[in-house]
Amino acid sequence: MRRDNPMLPMQVQHVIPEVTIPPEVTPENVTTYIVDTGNRPQDRQHLESEIRKSHVICVVYAIDNPNSFDRLPTYWLPYFRSLGVNVPVILVGNKIDLRGGIVTNQALEDEILPIMNEFKEVETCVECSARMPLNVSEVFYFAQKAVLHPTAPLYDSREHVLKPACVNALRRIFKLCDTNKDGVLDTNELNEFQRKCFDTPLQSQELEGIKEMVRESVPHGVQNDGLTEAGFLYLHTTFIQRGRLETTWTVLRKFGYGEDMRLTESFLYPKLDVSYDCSVELSTLGYQFFTEIFQIFDKDQNGSLGITELDELFSTSPGNPWSGQGFPDTTITDDAGAITLQGWLAQWSMTTLLDHKVTLAYLAYLGYPDDNRITAVKVTRPRRAERKRGKVTRNVFLGYFCGAAGSGKTSLLRAFVEKPYRENYVPTSKPISVVNSVDIGGVEKYLVLQEFGSKYEAECLRNSKKTDLADVIIYVHDSSDTNSFSYISNLRQQYNLDHIPTLFVATKSDLDLAQQRHEVQPDVYCRRLSLQVPVAVSVKTGQLADVFNAMCQIAINPSTAIPGGADRASSGRVRVYFTVSALIGGFAAREIQEFWEQAKLDFG
Repeated sequence: MRRDNPMLPMQVQHVIPEVTIPPEVTPENVTTYIVDTGNRPQDRQHLESEIRKSHVICVVYAIDNPNSFDRLPTYWLPYFRSLGVNVPVILVGNKIDLRGGIVTNQALEDEILPIMNEFKEVETCVECSARMPLNVSEVFYFAQKAVLHPTAPLYDSREHVLKPACVNALRRIFKLCDTNKDGVLDTNELNEFQRKCFDTPLQSQELEGIKEMVRESVPHGVQNDGLTEAGFLYLHTTFIQRGRLETTWTVLRKFGYGEDMRLTESFLYPKLDVSYDCSVELSTLGYQFFTEIFQIFDKDQNGSLGITELDELFSTSPGNPWSGQGFPDTTITDDAGAITLQGWLAQWSMTTLLDHKVTLAYLAYLGYPDDNRITAVKVTRPRRAERKRGKVTRNVFLGYFCGAAGSGKTSLLRAFVEKPYRENYVPTSKPISVVNSVDIGGVEKYLVLQEFGSKYEAECLRNSKKTDLADVIIYVHDSSDTNSFSYISNLRQQYNLDHIPTLFVATKSDLDLAQQRHEVQPDVYCRRLSLQVPVAVSVKTGQLADVFNAMCQIAINPSTAIPGGADRASSGRVRVYFTVSALIGGFAAREIQEFWEQAKLDFG
């Protein structure tokens, strides 16, 4: 190294120590660690270790040494790939002071472009001089930029177009920002987009300048004084081609996208702590959002969403979240099978109760306006605590249907969501869930009813974590079938379900009442449990005796329907029951009485 520049040392170290650039001196406000490496045999282990840890690699070659340039595509780039490293690479041509500090753009493009076409990980090439110095800061600027705002996921440098995944992401963002769904971003929508992404609205002069630039380059890029999807994509193509990748990346990240052009897990599923025995419901803001989006996509304003309207509504998501779950038979529809607003809100109430993560993800997919999507839901109080206090504050309740095959469970579920009665019996092969609203004293509650099917019933009832989530369990028997009630009795003996508020329902009341082959008849059985006698219904004739209202009332007032009486629902107390059926070895009556009094003291 020559001493022409007094700032340079006489001899340069083979490898300099790691250098840390603090965030406050960088435009992106990030900490940067610069690690130097060598290529001697004794450096190989350290070299490979650092390469594997790196976020970006700068490969330096000397412009006065053609051999060092030739080794880029023949040695270094294949070597990185052989290590399984997939990070951006910056090619750095050093010593341009040897040709007078001139950067030869055309020659640089001719030499580098074939390498970039073969090795897509190469982001750019920068020529510099450490001696002058010239363009040294640009090297680190482009290195930071390659990590924070990489070109590869966005742009095809060979074809000079946006990549398909980037186009799809930007199209989705355009649709979300087009709040009135007229196909253009008007002034208000553009300003809201600008505020969301960059925390500041556009000045009117800036907005007109953008529109004029688009008009000159893209046919139909501006319509009705608003920006079309084609114009929106053109703007981002222009930003990238002019090196302003940070603009497009800011937009993508604000809408939750990662470097793979997919919505990130952390964006789709924000942290929500839900304790055991609690559930999740939509908040007022959540119901308001789903109501507004329903109204926006109800193009014909007929009060329901058909298949085409639903497809358009879910076009910014992976698709209908209820596909394959029996939808729309799971909720309220009109005569044509289109989902009504009542059914739409009920369906989301059920989804939030059964799997709140789906709701959180779809709030993101559909463009919930608040960045904090947790405001769209709320976590309820624990069920056991509410039962103990005798006051339930929740608005969405879960009921389990149990009973013998053919007892009419599915017919009841279909009646609940106002579906026509089916004469032919179809066995339930997999769990069924339906939901509808129930008016309780002028207040709308949502009731979710589930039938497991004989294949899954035992598995579900054996799982205490699942049964503890039930607000009411409904035992259904066919009043015309002599063997139907025994199934319920056996079921209750097998599983510990007496802590769940309970209702018995006798179906097919339009048929002759059969004497049940059971030690006691259903009404006596229920009275012994301190429960109301079975509610008699006939789905076929439509005589339902307001049974669904009764289910919801029990969920709201659980202490009124605990088998054995309300005291059985108490938590933290142990009750011991003795049945004396014969002489107790030597105990006199007085001693039994003393034993019993002590037991009451001991167990409270």
